[in-house]
Amino acid sequence: MRLLTLVLVILIAALQYPLWLGKGSWLRVWDLSRQIEKQKEGNAALKLRNDALDADVRDLKTGYAAIEERARSELGMVKLDEVFYQVMENVPAAAKPAAIAKP
Repeated sequence: MRLLTLVLVILIAALQYPLWLGKGSWLRVWDLSRQIEKQKEGNAALKLRNDALDADVRDLKTGYAAIEERARSELGMVKLDEVFYQVMENVPAAAKPAAIAKP
């Protein structure tokens, strides 16, 4: 009877090995599902970025307002017969760099 019990325990252990530690084990499935969730989160963030870029492209292709805004903000361009004023902030004397003394 002991021999039969020992054989059955060894048989059960041999059947359980692939389930827990084999190629398609539960641990591997759990790890892969965790990786899939992480990839889905990354894909969602990239999709949001792509949608924003797509909206920018559509806006630039269809309207002149977006082109004008970009030209003004990024290139510093002004319209014809337009006066450009640049406002400078006052810098305190303590923040100005000291003059380098010549020997």
